Amino acid sequence: MNRRNILQAALALPFAAPVVARAQDTWPSRPVRLLVAYAPGGGTDNVARVVAARLQAVLGQAVVVENKPGAGGNLATDQVASAKPDGYTLLVGNQGPMTVNQSLFPNMRFDPITTLEPVALLADAPLVAVAGPASKARDLRGLLAEAKAANGAFSYASASNGSASHLAAALMFQMAGVEAQHLPFRGAGPALNDVVAGHIPFMITTLPSVVGLLQGELVRALAVTGENRLAALSSVPTVAEAALPGYRSSAWYGVLAPKGVPQPVLARLESAIADSLTTEEVAKRLREEGAEPSRMGGASFGTFMREERTRWAQVVREADIKVE
Repeated sequence: MNRRNILQAALALPFAAPVVARAQDTWPSRPVRLLVAYAPGGGTDNVARVVAARLQAVLGQAVVVENKPGAGGNLATDQVASAKPDGYTLLVGNQGPMTVNQSLFPNMRFDPITTLEPVALLADAPLVAVAGPASKARDLRGLLAEAKAANGAFSYASASNGSASHLAAALMFQMAGVEAQHLPFRGAGPALNDVVAGHIPFMITTLPSVVGLLQGELVRALAVTGENRLAALSSVPTVAEAALPGYRSSAWYGVLAPKGVPQPVLARLESAIADSLTTEEVAKRLREEGAEPSRMGGASFGTFMREERTRWAQVVREADIKVE
């Protein structure tokens, strides 16, 4: 650079920082996109839409939920990781793409831990362990005893290979020292149909997918997978209470941004999410989805994701779970 160019660059520096600051102060000045890695109507989509509706009021801008299903959740995750880091493209991620897929897809092009910025955990959703007419068990200990006596012939259904319902059951049988055959389906509905019909004795699934069957006494709730009991099933013990101390598994949902979003924008977004989750209406809607609103901010969410990745990598390895 010649002397004139150096002087021009030096004169421009004092004005650069205020421009950036003004851009951050005015965020958001246009609609915010909230990408969901699954089709409409599922747990992740429902949670995203509940929170997005409230965020619009808090932020004063439209928050538009966009469904981008595909590749086990990797498609939307990759799109957000590659987006401009300006706070206008965000992801609602769950435990699959964020912490499990790295163990299932060895050729993933990105790592969510390094390419995404955790903003806040939205909610934690324990699953429900249910038995159908093919099992005589009235509690979880009884079911595990049935499975052990079957000497490897006991089977269980799941919503899909590598799904939350699959991993929760795999972890349970690992901790119990029981061999069981996994039968994956294309969604919780078809899997539950076979449980209700008596073809498969057992499944772990989400509360919304099974609540009607429980009310109709077509399946029996044996336990819930979280650390605490569900308010909607207060008489049903946790897996840890019923049979396996230390067990915990759940579906969880959080907001993430591309790496490099300015810290003031992240702070504003984290605060807006916290405000949204404390409202009675949002909490009620989330609990209807079987989810409990979270109070976990970005830093703690990042630590949680790293711990979850380590934990589920061991489950995937020991169960020899593979995705075709």
